[in-house]
Amino acid sequence: MKSLSGFLFFLIIAFAILQSVHAQNQSGFISLDCGLVPTETNYVEKSTNISYKSDFNYIETGEAKKINDAYRTLFQQQTWSLRSFPHGQRNCYNFNLTANRKYLIRGTFIYGNYDNLNQLPIFDLHIGPNRWTTVTTLGVTNGSIHEMIHVLTQDRLQVCLVKTGDTKPFISSLELRPLNNETYVTQSGSLVAVSRVFFSPTPTFVSLDCGLVPKDTIYREKSTNIVYKSDANYIESGVARKVNAAYMTLSQRQRKIWSLRSFPEGTRNCYNFNLTAKRRYLIRADFVYGNYDDRNQLPSFDLHVGPNKWTSVSVPGLKNSSYHEMIHVLTQDPLQVCLVKTGETTPFISSLQLRPLHNETYGTKSGSLVTISRVYFSPTTLVVRYADDIHDRGWSSYLDSQMKSISTDLFVNTSNFYDVPQAVARNAAVPANESQPLTINWSLNEITTQIYVYMHFAEIQNLEAKGTREFNIYCNGNEHWLSYFRPPKFTIKTIANSRAISSPDGKFNLTLAMTGNSTLPPLINGLELYKVLSLLQLDTDQDEVSAMVNIKRSYGLEKKVSWQGDPCAPQIYLWEGLNCSYPDSKPPRIISLNLRGNKLTGSITPELSKLTQLIELDLSMNDLSGDIPDFFADMKSLKLIDLSKNDLSGEIPAFFADMKLLKLINLSGNPKLNLTVPGSLQERINSKSLTLVLDGTTIPTVKGKSSKSPVVAIAAPVAGVFALIVIVATFFVVRKKKTERNTAPGPPSASPGVAKSETRSSNPSIISKDRRITYSEVLKMTNNFERVLGKGGFGTVYHGNLDDAQVAVKMLSHSSAQGYKEFKAEVELLLRVHHRHLVGLVGYCDDGDNLALIYEYMANGDLRENMSGKHFHCMILILTETISFHCLRHSKIGTGKRGGNVLTWENRMQIAVESAQGLEYLHNGCRPPMVHRDVKTTNILLTERYGAKLADFGLSRSFPIDGECHVSTVVAGTPGYLDPEYYRTNWLSEKSDVYSFGVVLLEIVTNQPVIDKTRERPHINEWVGFMLTKGDIRSIIDPKLMGDYDTNGAWKIVELAMACVNPSSNQRPKMAHVVMELNECVALEIARRQGSQEMYSNNSVDFSLSEFAPGAR
Repeated sequence: MKSLSGFLFFLIIAFAILQSVHAQNQSGFISLDCGLVPTETNYVEKSTNISYKSDFNYIETGEAKKINDAYRTLFQQQTWSLRSFPHGQRNCYNFNLTANRKYLIRGTFIYGNYDNLNQLPIFDLHIGPNRWTTVTTLGVTNGSIHEMIHVLTQDRLQVCLVKTGDTKPFISSLELRPLNNETYVTQSGSLVAVSRVFFSPTPTFVSLDCGLVPKDTIYREKSTNIVYKSDANYIESGVARKVNAAYMTLSQRQRKIWSLRSFPEGTRNCYNFNLTAKRRYLIRADFVYGNYDDRNQLPSFDLHVGPNKWTSVSVPGLKNSSYHEMIHVLTQDPLQVCLVKTGETTPFISSLQLRPLHNETYGTKSGSLVTISRVYFSPTTLVVRYADDIHDRGWSSYLDSQMKSISTDLFVNTSNFYDVPQAVARNAAVPANESQPLTINWSLNEITTQIYVYMHFAEIQNLEAKGTREFNIYCNGNEHWLSYFRPPKFTIKTIANSRAISSPDGKFNLTLAMTGNSTLPPLINGLELYKVLSLLQLDTDQDEVSAMVNIKRSYGLEKKVSWQGDPCAPQIYLWEGLNCSYPDSKPPRIISLNLRGNKLTGSITPELSKLTQLIELDLSMNDLSGDIPDFFADMKSLKLIDLSKNDLSGEIPAFFADMKLLKLINLSGNPKLNLTVPGSLQERINSKSLTLVLDGTTIPTVKGKSSKSPVVAIAAPVAGVFALIVIVATFFVVRKKKTERNTAPGPPSASPGVAKSETRSSNPSIISKDRRITYSEVLKMTNNFERVLGKGGFGTVYHGNLDDAQVAVKMLSHSSAQGYKEFKAEVELLLRVHHRHLVGLVGYCDDGDNLALIYEYMANGDLRENMSGKHFHCMILILTETISFHCLRHSKIGTGKRGGNVLTWENRMQIAVESAQGLEYLHNGCRPPMVHRDVKTTNILLTERYGAKLADFGLSRSFPIDGECHVSTVVAGTPGYLDPEYYRTNWLSEKSDVYSFGVVLLEIVTNQPVIDKTRERPHINEWVGFMLTKGDIRSIIDPKLMGDYDTNGAWKIVELAMACVNPSSNQRPKMAHVVMELNECVALEIARRQGSQEMYSNNSVDFSLSEFAPGAR
């Protein structure tokens, strides 16, 4: 394709000079269309107006052929036919010319698979007895042009094609042009053309006909002669479509809008262009709906350039087009142009064009320029474009009733950097009443818009001796831009405002007023108006963008819908599995990458090493092979590495011991990996500064300093699980001094993980979960149902004691809507699901009509109670004095500066993380995966130390591991939390839980009811969405917190919640991503609390992925 573009460029160059002088005498031109039949045929080639004829009378050999029809539309007519020479070694053209005369001789060779052999010819070209050059055809659609300047030594010239191999020589056209003998002088010999160019941007134009098929199709657009090609190589998504046939035949419709690309999947779909950074480009996009989908539904969506919004696209009618253009300086390579879905309709695009401009033009203090208007002043209705405008800008004609036009046929010098077309420069407007100023008015809907005005002036009249044209330039009546300006004679002068201007009412006027010295009225030849587009969002670090693109290609992740555009920016379109940092005034950086379960194969790509600020890396549950790469040693920021459940081999690297920030490595589930732990790594493990997990077992600390320590086998699987829980839990908690360990229990500090008191190993009295309990045992453990903990539609929950451990006994009411089916489902689920953030089932009672579930006791009730404050008052009234004191003595929960019992921001973030971990385990750690179906704040229970556990699994459903990602089911759940898409379609998926959890997050942040009919926007989603438009996060956050929270973390969690409640399930994140985001919110709060951005210290836990591989806890 590149060589074809180069050839087309050369072909245009070859004829451009002739085209510019086509009205001149063609005397002495010989223009042969080789192989043209019938032999007497003559024609005028349209682009140059040059007459061509058959070569029949100039050669005695060869066969007339034609190129394949498929290629005819790519080239001028004189290359459609050719002459082939299957016989003889040397075949020669003969010309009777004038001796000692200088000629330009040009041969053109277009193979076009004329012989259907797909065999590219190679042969020599001779001039008389001397070899001129070797002709090599580079492709079926690629051409070769050879040109020389030659002085005839006698009056007969021979141009010969010489066979040099197995292929047949051929020629498409042969042209001779007489030159002045005073030109191109040499000491001896002839001149072979290497290059001849005029400075046209055509070779670097990018002209895409979006949706054009087949993808290798190219064609020349008739009105501009610009070559268009398919967009298929510039985008990885979308569907090729065509406008309704009825709209293809409309007058003045160009071929480039007959096809289009629509984007029914994904929120953001992006074109990628490898261009030159810091270069200025004109970018133009066309949108013609043409009822391509037969829906008569006019689309509206957003258009982005890089991570910043460019404009909103609204198609005004079935047959009407929407056209958007901007001038943009690339901050880095590549450039991305993205279509972003904003409603129910499907984004699409008809054509996308990029045109390089001079960097000296269209300068701004900041931002890019969006085209408002570009006009020239003429009574015609013609739009001036390429090739009149070498940058392919579009100029519309304009004259109003207060103007009249003047024009000239003389040449105007337009050689400033703006390259104003002759058609613009040769026309001008003057006031209809020549004694009055020339005024141009325009208005904009956006009153805050800042604009730039570019005015082009040239004197195009031969002024009489005493004639003077001089005027002042004003903007908006009184802003004086320029005084005593005299347009230069037949030379363009461009004037622009040095800084952007605005108008309080959106109305502007430009006034050109004669000075006292002037005898002629003011004039103007061309006018361009642009509004400033602020680019506030920085692109992600360029090296990291390149690395992510290469990672995507290496692992075949091109089809990941969310992996389009900038990886980090804007945050709402963050790539799935990524987490980024957003330092002020600096590019975003990637700090977390989760490619778990993405079917990755091959070795671990070295492109990962370019993510130099990566903190967390999860490549688990794939099919990666080979050794653990050495480049990990250079990734100094890594703190968590999960390579579990792959097919890695080789040794465990000793360099892990030297990675000072590294806290957790999970290598379990790699059967070919040598599990011998290097001595230096064992020392890190002994120091408790690093945790290593192998085959589900945490490597314990050992005494001694042996160089290598064998892995200690665990006798019983359950013991191994318990050991893992103890180590991981210890790793995640805040390490206290020994003097602090014996203090009275209180709510946890908001750090990832669970306090020691909540681990299974510290609560050994809980009986096996598969124990079936009789009704008489229930009576005994509850002391005949003495103490009620709560009531609901399912029945009543009682306090109980079993084997000296507190339990909660949920008795199913006979009138409960939760029947035996739900009871059985919950029992079966909890018997096989074990996780530290899911409420544990101690036992169950299925004794006649008596049904009961016996859970571990959750001392602090449910999250809703705690958010409202009811639970604390209840404890003061009902529970023991010790418990009441425990609640109120904690520094973060009590009657402190907030004047009441309020969960702190730390507590809320930790509860959110732990609830999310439990839900993520249901989705990814269970086999088959489970959907909870009733996630809400009353189903999140809190332990004595305010650890969170998800409860009430009666409505849970399994869904397939492979294949379909949803199941059809009767709608169930709680109003307000219920996924609207699930409610509408009955299709249940894990994203239904994500929606419900998003509502929970909004409750946690705002402490507002989910549905409040007294609000103008009753549902919490709508209310928060409306409040966000005001840009003030404080109006959303629970006022009881009195501002005691991290603002960045608050924004992050609100944006995450709003992503979770997206009406389209496809646009919601997965729970694994939600967990990672929440972990960062916790980390931000920890940093704030410590008064430093350092997230790791002796008294704080390490920022981490929650569960590298969900499993039993």
